[in-house]
Amino acid sequence: MREVHEDASGEAAEVERGREAQAVPDSEGRAEPRESQEPRESQEPREPQEVPEPQEAGPGAGEVPESAERAPAESGARTPPDLTSDAALDSALEALLLVVDVPAGEELLADTLDQPVARIRDALRRLAAGYEESARGIDLRRVGEGWRFYTREVYAPYVERYLLDGQRAKLTRAALETLAVISYRQPVTRARVAAVRGVNVDGVIRTLVGRGLVEEAGTDPETGGYLYCTTELFLERLGLSSLKELPPLAPLLPEVDTIDDV
Repeated sequence: MREVHEDASGEAAEVERGREAQAVPDSEGRAEPRESQEPRESQEPREPQEVPEPQEAGPGAGEVPESAERAPAESGARTPPDLTSDAALDSALEALLLVVDVPAGEELLADTLDQPVARIRDALRRLAAGYEESARGIDLRRVGEGWRFYTREVYAPYVERYLLDGQRAKLTRAALETLAVISYRQPVTRARVAAVRGVNVDGVIRTLVGRGLVEEAGTDPETGGYLYCTTELFLERLGLSSLKELPPLAPLLPEVDTIDDV
């Protein structure tokens, strides 16, 4: 039994010595596993990569090109249509003549459309002849030194019926205000009435003219615009014999002469 015990003790001692041989104590006395005896690849230090130096900004660096600045603004602008063809020119003239307040001159139309005056004149005559040949409900006439649309005389009964039927409706507040300005400042142009009220009065004045309460009274020598004044029907509806009987409301209105024309 003693021999068996000695043999077992000897084997345990050899195992312990083998473990100690594979562990190397560190500086604090702790055993660290011994590194493998296989050779490791040498890790040579890498050379630092060169960082390119920042280049000095030349003149104009960082500035936005002028064309790039204009691009957003120009992208939102409408491109005028090409008026090379006669059909396109006729359409452009119709659009302008529908919004004019007074007969438009050929020179003004030519400047607006950037076309020669001779071509504008030929186009206006062509349009007028076309309306006449097709018996359209409107006429394009030359009045004085300008051109303007008018309703054809043959359809006057229907136009009168429409206007008379419209008289049955009450005047709106905008119409009453416009009528007041005209009655106290007559004769007065449409532009000056708009300046007093601060809004466009084209449609309102057409309504008042259609109802016979306001009529044209010549043109303004300075602006060439039509002058408007009240009619006898206006006095009759108010039960007045003359404009002198109007209530003294004029001092409440601003002086038209001090307002710039629109």
